[in-house]
Amino acid sequence: MPEFSFSDALLNWFDQHGRHDLPWQVADDPYKVWVSEIMLQQTQVKTVLQYFDRFMERFPTVDALGHATWDEVAPYWAGLGYYARARNLHKAAGLVTQQGKFPETLEEWIALPGIGRSTAGALMSLGLRQYGVIMDGNVKRVLARFFAIEDDLSKPQHEREMWKLAEELCPTHRNHDYTQAIMDLGATICTPKKPLCLYCPMQAHCQAYQQGLEQELPFKKPKKTPPVKTADVLIIQCEGEWFWQQRQAHGLWGGLFCLPILENEHERLSISQQYKLQPQAQTFQISHSFTHFTWLLNAHMFHVEPDQKEHLAIELEGQWLSPEQAIAKGVPTAMKKLISTSRS
Repeated sequence: MPEFSFSDALLNWFDQHGRHDLPWQVADDPYKVWVSEIMLQQTQVKTVLQYFDRFMERFPTVDALGHATWDEVAPYWAGLGYYARARNLHKAAGLVTQQGKFPETLEEWIALPGIGRSTAGALMSLGLRQYGVIMDGNVKRVLARFFAIEDDLSKPQHEREMWKLAEELCPTHRNHDYTQAIMDLGATICTPKKPLCLYCPMQAHCQAYQQGLEQELPFKKPKKTPPVKTADVLIIQCEGEWFWQQRQAHGLWGGLFCLPILENEHERLSISQQYKLQPQAQTFQISHSFTHFTWLLNAHMFHVEPDQKEHLAIELEGQWLSPEQAIAKGVPTAMKKLISTSRS
């Protein structure tokens, strides 16, 4: 019986069952691969597909993105979340545009903002069709199950051991196909919950499957219940427009347009009195979850007289926009929830 080859079995499976029609699977286009890799960080393919084509249509080349302002980029990322990814991508595109060429080595990719070892490996492999090794969540899961690794992979020493395994298994022949194949296996067969082991090319040699551990691995730390925070949101309306503020470039929702958010009630009362805001409707609440906390936003609707508009915009450093205009400039998903709830 011939010796089992992990890479051969994976590539044979990929040729028949892998995904070959994703819009970024284009030979010799490192820019498309780069944008897709950043979008796919902590985001599923089905979600990225809703954003990728639109983003590429607006910024078809790295130079187009590198020469754009953040205000031009923000609307094309709004709703995708984890906005630091977009800011780093935009900044890095500017650097590549200045240099006049894409990085050509792993180290050069890693030197750019927002690119770590695994993303750099994907860009070498999928973007430049050179040798590259990746270690995303899919790869970790596949390898942890195949070798029945019960260690806590969030610890650096165990992560180093996983990298060593990944490098040993990763072939030079058809490297870009292998990279796509191992991601596909994790995304479609060796899934986080209810893996489809019966369809897996690794089943006969998978140690987790043999030991009945496929549901338990990889090791997961018990999840802490994220804290719940509350805040007040002011929906100040006048002549069909709402009052919006652009958030600072860094931090939560950096650079996007938001309704004023206040952390304490005294501030809300002070602003409503100072600027003669007239309450319009009953308060309503929306909930929005982040990775580390859930935000309960209490929306207070007010009307202001037209002669107050300019004063308010200067004093509170914002601008008057219709909800549609604000969405076009780029607003987070929570603001879209507030808009739709206020109209229902």
